[in-house]
Amino acid sequence: MKYRRLGRTDLQVSSIGLGCVTFGREINEETSFAIMDHALERGINLFDTAESYGAGRSEEIVGQWLADRGARDKVMLATKVRGPLTRQRILASAEASLRRLQTDTVDLFQTHYWDGDVSLEETLETLHTLVEQGKARNVGCSNYAAWQLCKALWQQEIHGWDRMASVQPNYNLIVRDIEQELLPLCADQQVGVISYSPLGGGFLTGKYRQGGDVPQGARLDIVPAMQRIYFTPAGFRIMEGLRAKATDLGSSMVLLALAWAIGQPGITSVLIGARTVAHIDQAFQAEVMGMPPKLRAELGALSAVSSTHVSYVM
Repeated sequence: MKYRRLGRTDLQVSSIGLGCVTFGREINEETSFAIMDHALERGINLFDTAESYGAGRSEEIVGQWLADRGARDKVMLATKVRGPLTRQRILASAEASLRRLQTDTVDLFQTHYWDGDVSLEETLETLHTLVEQGKARNVGCSNYAAWQLCKALWQQEIHGWDRMASVQPNYNLIVRDIEQELLPLCADQQVGVISYSPLGGGFLTGKYRQGGDVPQGARLDIVPAMQRIYFTPAGFRIMEGLRAKATDLGSSMVLLALAWAIGQPGITSVLIGARTVAHIDQAFQAEVMGMPPKLRAELGALSAVSSTHVSYVM
């Protein structure tokens, strides 16, 4: 397990992070507890949740686990607020999240997506207020395009507000738009990158077939908006290319896709959304396996980098 500095903060986060989106939505509390126990034992210290995950149930489960295990000081705790990103809404959301998480402060409080209907200055000043009040140690954003993050950083700089410590984008072998502008911006401005969906919501496991049915209960069934991202001719072409490469190497599509995402330059931490303890071990296996430059280039050649910003809110 590697640990990397998150942006300009003093936080050292694990290269594999635990995405808690499945808690209370796809798996019950007992299974969620087992996954968090195992993640912490293996050295994962970044736990990422959101008020919208399971309508707050994910935060409740994480909060109960933190209290039961006495593990708050061992975890870099991150959560998110959905819009509208007004002052009143952000402050109320933060209070509700802290109650569910059973803590006085989170290490990273993020906006879940860009809100073009609310003044950016109002949003950013309110995030700064949360830091001043001690309810958030750092602030960040999720699903921002490069120009949106750049605009936010500029406003924070001229007003002296706490700056975005990190951004959380969708990133995998199919969705690679962040390579064009967002990753170079983050490298230049020392903003951490916490990527999500390294397996494309399960699409890169190879379990979907073009024209086939979506299994009930699968991630792309629970979040159907993801289908428009992956169920495309290009998506299936890349997925089948990954399948062929895995067959040639005697490996698995999952390990190759994870190893590619975890080892990509410019990424601080990759969030893994687990339903079982084995999913945690799978990510560690992929990180240890690594990927030689030649194979990384061959997999990267399967997909052309799109200039379209692609994200979704779960």
